[in-house]
Amino acid sequence: MYLKTNPYLSIINSYIIDSPSPINLSYIWNYGSLLGLCLIIQIISGVTLAMHYTPEVNLAFLSVEHIMRDVNNGWILRYIHANAASLFFVCVYIHIAKAIYYGSYKEPRGMLWNIGVIIFLLMMATAFLGYVLPWGSMSYWGATVITNFFSALGPLGPDLVKLIWGGFSVDNATLNRFYSLHYLLPFILAAFAVLHLIALHQHGSNNPLGVSSNYDKISFHPYYIFKDLVGFNWFFLLLIILIFYYPNILGHPDNYIPANPLVTPTHIQPEWYFLPFYAILRSIPDKLGGVIAMFISIIILLSLPITDNSNTRSSSFRPFNKILFWFFVFNFFLLIWIGAKPVTEPFLTIGFYSTCFYFFFFLFSPVLSFIENSVADFKSFRYS
Repeated sequence: MYLKTNPYLSIINSYIIDSPSPINLSYIWNYGSLLGLCLIIQIISGVTLAMHYTPEVNLAFLSVEHIMRDVNNGWILRYIHANAASLFFVCVYIHIAKAIYYGSYKEPRGMLWNIGVIIFLLMMATAFLGYVLPWGSMSYWGATVITNFFSALGPLGPDLVKLIWGGFSVDNATLNRFYSLHYLLPFILAAFAVLHLIALHQHGSNNPLGVSSNYDKISFHPYYIFKDLVGFNWFFLLLIILIFYYPNILGHPDNYIPANPLVTPTHIQPEWYFLPFYAILRSIPDKLGGVIAMFISIIILLSLPITDNSNTRSSSFRPFNKILFWFFVFNFFLLIWIGAKPVTEPFLTIGFYSTCFYFFFFLFSPVLSFIENSVADFKSFRYS
């Protein structure tokens, strides 16, 4: 009773305990809570690591080695932060794929979807800034290459790059900027996560059938609390395996070489979770066109609530959309593979066609919606 009468605990009770939820949510809905868990892990481990990190070009790499070798349990903190970041993106990609498959972006949840896309953008910015901080060879050259792409943005491009760098090259001022923003953005991300929960609470979760569940709901606790705990157990099991057995499998070996402006790595590439968008960037021959395509490939997610006009929400009942969706998933993995390959043939050609299909999936949505609605109307007229 105290949970409901206390002005602060009543909010927690409303969102986590008594929140009415559809009765048929599957385990694929666990990834929302897993993302919240990842964010908490990243903030706690990141703040702890920041206590021992030195944002100075001559000391940054050494301070990371100090954390690994001298700080009590520092190695486990760093591996938790690095590997949980990768799992963070695994969870967010599955979460986005679930929303696309089941039509969770459709009204009345358009605001929920839009806030989610903003969170995704903030995640990518935060992860990129954090990747630069160890000041290894790949970190330095990754920062140099990616920030240089802003120079293609018209007359203001070169000045914008200098502003980001804090000078005429990636140097100490750049590292300090990135460190400050990397420390700040997770808290902004947490604020948007709260907004995401508020938007979710307004209309409730979607469900696998894609139909209204207002007449058949159950409380979030204990049913989905314990279901989420099962997901947490599997998450921690995977994280423990990565930390203790394969801590560097998702990283790049060149990042264990100190940054050297005079020595360029053989093949510059970002972390694996940026590879699809990096492949899109490289697939366009024009520098400015590649930058625009990369940004549009993320922003285009915002178009789905507008372009998808199908009368049916879930892809479980949309056979054409289901086929197109699984081709899209395969194409996304193909872009990850292409992004890790050298900028040579046949990878350039494959990347170009994969990029075309990526945008085709979103641009074809209105046409597919019209076809599906027309077929459904014809069937209903035929059998009426």
